[in-house]
Amino acid sequence: MKKVKNYDYVLVLLGSAAAIYAQAGEQQNTLILVLGIVVLMFGLYRIYSTIPSKKEEDKNEF
Repeated sequence: MKKVKNYDYVLVLLGSAAAIYAQAGEQQNTLILVLGIVVLMFGLYRIYSTIPSKKEEDKNEF
């Protein structure tokens, strides 16, 4: 499980690095920018899907 979590953080770092790299040049590379954002969002989705909902915690208290 911990190995998968590290993989998700690597996805976020790679996606953000690609998005920054695409914006850095004078000529923007749209394909790299879009792919970087997609990888970034996919990594964030996988990280946030492991966080339990607050509503679920409130239901368990009663």
